[in-house]
Amino acid sequence: MFKEFKEFAIKGNAVDLAVGVVIGAAFGSIVTSLVKDILMPPIGLLTGGLDFSNKFLVLKKAPGGAAFATPVDAVKAGAITWNYGNFVTLVINFIIVAFCIFLVVKAMNKMKKPSPTAAPVAKDCPACTMSIPIRATRCPHCTTDLAGGANG
Repeated sequence: MFKEFKEFAIKGNAVDLAVGVVIGAAFGSIVTSLVKDILMPPIGLLTGGLDFSNKFLVLKKAPGGAAFATPVDAVKAGAITWNYGNFVTLVINFIIVAFCIFLVVKAMNKMKKPSPTAAPVAKDCPACTMSIPIRATRCPHCTTDLAGGANG
């Protein structure tokens, strides 16, 4: 079992996943700051000082029935709150993260595209029409002999 775990942990996929998780956590912190510190203040200004993070409804009043400015104060006093403002902020965070990931994937796909002037690296087998390496002399799919190798 230890040997299998060692093989799994050393494989490139496990290391790539670990790196992705660490970078994702750091990226998440940056996006959280972007939303909280950069985007939400102008949105709050445009909406007349609306601060989504402090928007809540009191579902059950605290003993004493006082009014509260923040959900944290309400919970400390014993009230039960519905913090919809925090949800709105998290939805905005998600949309921004998803858009940023879309842009990164789009850029990576653009870099992976072969140049239109690059020499072809694959050809279609004349028998089964599967894509095969340009230098193949036998199709790995249907085993057709491709006499002529690279010219075939």
